[in-house]
Amino acid sequence: QLQLVESGGGLVQPGGSLRLSCATSGYPFSLYHIGWFRQAPGKTREGVSAITNSGASRDCTDSVKGRFTISRDAAKNMVYLQMNSLKPEDTGIYFCAAYSSPFPVQPTCERMPYDYWGQGTQVTVSS
Repeated sequence: QLQLVESGGGLVQPGGSLRLSCATSGYPFSLYHIGWFRQAPGKTREGVSAITNSGASRDCTDSVKGRFTISRDAAKNMVYLQMNSLKPEDTGIYFCAAYSSPFPVQPTCERMPYDYWGQGTQVTVSS
């Protein structure tokens, strides 16, 4: 079974940066498409960024365009989310998730296909 472990969250001031990491283990990393999701207090979980096993990526919400960058390192079985110019509304628990498919796909921001989820890492943007 694929396991996902997030790290890198914390408290940061508005305008600051964080890099979240998602470590994967258990199954060949190359098979899996990865998404980052977040859940703010009292809100539903939403997609942030997604990347396929071939490296195609997309932002899931206009609010992160130009500020967040998703990437993956096959040699380390890691996926990263670089977050710059952070805003208070970016506060929430950030989760990475994964799924595999037998055919090529476009990066998806929908929760449905993701089978495996990490426990999340808290990001708090506040002065």
